[in-house]
Amino acid sequence: MNTAVLPYAANQTIISRNCIFLLPPNYKKASVRSEVIISIPKKLRKDSSHLPELSRNGGRSTDSVVREVVERQSKNIDPNTYERRKPSFHPMFLDEAYERCKDICAEYAKTFYLGTLLMTEERQKAIWAIYVWCRRTDELVDGPNAAHLSSAVLDRWEERLEDIFDGRPYDMFDAALTDTVHNFPLDIKPFKDMIEGMRMDTRKNRYANFQELYLYCYYVAGTVGLMSVPVMGIAAESSLSALNIYNAALYLGIGNQLTNILRDVGEDASRGRVYLPQDELGKFGLKDEDIFSRKVSDEWRGFMKEQITRARFYFDQAEAGASQLDKPSRWPVWSSLMLYRMILDSIERNDYDNLTKRAYVGRTKRLMTLPLAFTRAQSNPRVVFQ
Repeated sequence: MNTAVLPYAANQTIISRNCIFLLPPNYKKASVRSEVIISIPKKLRKDSSHLPELSRNGGRSTDSVVREVVERQSKNIDPNTYERRKPSFHPMFLDEAYERCKDICAEYAKTFYLGTLLMTEERQKAIWAIYVWCRRTDELVDGPNAAHLSSAVLDRWEERLEDIFDGRPYDMFDAALTDTVHNFPLDIKPFKDMIEGMRMDTRKNRYANFQELYLYCYYVAGTVGLMSVPVMGIAAESSLSALNIYNAALYLGIGNQLTNILRDVGEDASRGRVYLPQDELGKFGLKDEDIFSRKVSDEWRGFMKEQITRARFYFDQAEAGASQLDKPSRWPVWSSLMLYRMILDSIERNDYDNLTKRAYVGRTKRLMTLPLAFTRAQSNPRVVFQ
């Protein structure tokens, strides 16, 4: 089999751009909230009148998807009644599978990994397994074997995903996810949508407007929030509906991906890719050539200010759901919110030069953020921050 399909078998070094992990959300074996409310309450709608129009309506194309996933996943279902083939693994094999997922998470997502340590053992293992599958999927496009990628490879990867959900894993990492989807009511659609995002990356390197970019962000990042919902759990005393917390998870993924895009503009340009709305570039008199020339002009600074404002808008939307999760699951979510906001701060400190500089948050600052995130994670879930 083409090793592009098995990135971990070929290479343990992983550098991910698309895949962001750390998103809010829901599952309690004994008492999962199942209500589905279609509209987003006003307390989730922060003022966005100053943003480009598509910041407010870019997500309409995903609304029905979120509702569908909520209806399937946020139900009080006994895992023993799932209509899936129950996997049968030797306990030592399964322990080793999860241990390897844990090691990968600890190596390549250190801050997030530390945040998962407060979660129950079952939830920890499930999150690690999902994380590894997402990174392996991302590596098909951005990894060392990406040159071998074809539509056939992605089709085969999707077939493997179906086998995972059907209790027929191909390797140890697949086995960990097979066990996870048996233990939690995970729907396959967000996983398939992430693969669709990889397909989009192979055939599209320009985005005419934010609506197109939003859809891409949903595929490669928002989906992770929907995957995480059944594992992280909603607090029994939560004041928000399941749908609103799913939306908060989705918004965190969108915000994270927009931040990754802004951080990596120069790196993507070196590969001939521009993940920025073309119409908004034009509004500031900018073209792709201005990005490729790596000149930080006043027009570029004005454009970047607007893009950073948009990313922060999605983080604000996500914040409302972060404290509604089951308490042990909140820490990694708040860590993500704070750290990605700090990346935006770093771009500003660099005078909006993300063409020749890569914004980053140093190790000391990352570690200092953890206790702050922990404190915020202890807040009352009935309090919705404004």
